[in-house]
Amino acid sequence: MLKAGIVLIAAAALLLQCPNKGEAAENKKPPSYSKEDVDRLALYKKMETTTLIPWYYFAGADQYERSVRRARTDLPKRTGLTGIFFSPAQWVGPLNPDLEDKNANSISLFGGLGKDGNSDGLADRENDEDVLFTFASLIGKNGFDEENFKIGLWNYYQRDKAVGIILENAAIYKSYGTVSLDQHSFIVPLRSNYSYRNTWGDRRGFGGLRIHEGTDIFADYGVPVKAVSYGVVEIKGWNRFGGWRIGIRDINNVYHYYAHLGSFNKGVEKGSIVEPGTVIGYVGSSGYGPPGTSGKFPPHLHFGMYRDNGFTEWAFDPYPYLKAWERQERMASRRR
Repeated sequence: MLKAGIVLIAAAALLLQCPNKGEAAENKKPPSYSKEDVDRLALYKKMETTTLIPWYYFAGADQYERSVRRARTDLPKRTGLTGIFFSPAQWVGPLNPDLEDKNANSISLFGGLGKDGNSDGLADRENDEDVLFTFASLIGKNGFDEENFKIGLWNYYQRDKAVGIILENAAIYKSYGTVSLDQHSFIVPLRSNYSYRNTWGDRRGFGGLRIHEGTDIFADYGVPVKAVSYGVVEIKGWNRFGGWRIGIRDINNVYHYYAHLGSFNKGVEKGSIVEPGTVIGYVGSSGYGPPGTSGKFPPHLHFGMYRDNGFTEWAFDPYPYLKAWERQERMASRRR
């Protein structure tokens, strides 16, 4: 299993070295720099200075942890900038009688993980610098260079998918140089002829009785299909149900599934970094058969969204998000 993890890490390293953003959006919006985003970036860069681990690896791992905590209700939430969490027993040591212990020496004596990351003499579980430094110390047990950090991620999470998502996040942050990447785009041009309604949960019969896990956007053949957010192309090719399809994981660890395409944008490949508005393909009617099958239904785009919680992935209704992105884009277009 370790070999499989190392192979995944090597492939993701190429992603970090050679990002391909595909076709740029015509009306790219500038990022909005919130105070929290500015503070988070400053925190990651301070940790880079302390550990020599590039800031975008901290950002990638922290964003993964934040997304997992948003997806699960059984995990405690931190009030600080980072989503990385250690339980009191983990931090101070399982046999430590003082669960609020902040003394780095006694914490070490009791086998706790907590470390002093800002040289203030305390190992504080609620201090973001201490938390990130402790996380880095666990990940970098064999060294703080980039390759050992990647291997350390696999040893820490024991999950290929977690490592892959973190490295995809890191590639996106490295490419754009910021963590302020929360913009979105509507999925087709507003000027095109399209329509959609909430089809979540409708019955489907091809390949066996199942429910419809997504929203169908009906449009003419050849209408451009756009990435709705920042992300990395994980899958591109044929699927028996979805025809020519693309799968993109966004910066919030949500997998976006675009299906029944007529063709792909040649500039977008597996591993490409995309942004809101990047054209990834064109509306078609492919699917429900072997590669090349087309025309079994009217042209439309099937769009699905799937959330990962660190263990498994499940579909949720994309319709409210599509309506919100459509409304935001219409309002923005009126202000131009």
